[in-house]
Amino acid sequence: MIDQASFTGLIKTIFILLSIYYIAKFVMRLAAPYIMTYAAKKMEQKMKDQFGNMQNQQSKTPKSEIPKEKKKVGEYIDFEEIDE
Repeated sequence: MIDQASFTGLIKTIFILLSIYYIAKFVMRLAAPYIMTYAAKKMEQKMKDQFGNMQNQQSKTPKSEIPKEKKKVGEYIDFEEIDE
């Protein structure tokens, strides 16, 4: 048999949903500073690793592998199209 929704069931459901919302909001307000601090530390560590890797790569590159400057041939002329 199909149950019918009652007014008290509706009120209980709304109350439970609002309770979950406000509890989650309160918990996130308490936890947000810790989460942001953790995320900032992780980003800082990644940036330090990347910077260290770039420094190591630059110091390991022998001078014979550094490309020489190419000779400049002519000069660059920027052409503009004229609309008629």
